[in-house]
Amino acid sequence: MPHDPDISAVAAVLPDRSRAVMLSQLAEGRTMPAGELARLARVSPQTASAHLARMLEVGLVSVESHGRHRYYRVARPEVARMFEAISLVAPRRPALTSMARDAAQTLRFARTCYGHLAGVVGVAVMDAMRTKGYLRECDAGMDVTRAGEQWFGRLGIDIGAMRRNRRPLARLCLDRSERRYHLAGVLGDALAARCFESRWIARVRLGRAVRLTDRGRAALRDELGLDLRHPAQRDNALSAAH
Repeated sequence: MPHDPDISAVAAVLPDRSRAVMLSQLAEGRTMPAGELARLARVSPQTASAHLARMLEVGLVSVESHGRHRYYRVARPEVARMFEAISLVAPRRPALTSMARDAAQTLRFARTCYGHLAGVVGVAVMDAMRTKGYLRECDAGMDVTRAGEQWFGRLGIDIGAMRRNRRPLARLCLDRSERRYHLAGVLGDALAARCFESRWIARVRLGRAVRLTDRGRAALRDELGLDLRHPAQRDNALSAAH
């Protein structure tokens, strides 16, 4: 059929590791220049430009120009969800150095996923909000309860205004490392943004990983009854106890 989707055209782009690295960065909802993507993928600017042109051709990324600079992002949220779905079934590469293991551990603990919070922290926050009765399952995925509207309101998040948004308010996103759900949708994005603004979380360098600050740890304990610690912090606490 002439109108069938050309899946092979998209699939042919992904096997290259450098393209996968660049797409993984953009899949977080970020807008980045080709030079920065080249550095992260460890390729030359010329090679990065060729890879980006290929992804642009099949509709995985879009580009916008600001003066002499060109900035790339995923073409639409479905691209990010596709990449996350592939990550769920892709084999894991072993971490060969202690630095790589630490980086993988940090990424698994807390990271952003196309604008919302993922990893151990994201899943724990989602579970706690459901336990507290702030979120409930519905036919559309998730909805906010009356108690939830009040709680989010205290955080400065207006659920009433969000319900008028054309995007889904709250949906489930399967976490690629935890194999459980974290919160996505307009509300997931707003909650992550509020966590950044309140300095509950902070980015770890330029990647997708985020760290839970002391302020954030205290806030999640007070608000949701969570006691979350990075594995390295737990190990240090155990060593000090002994």
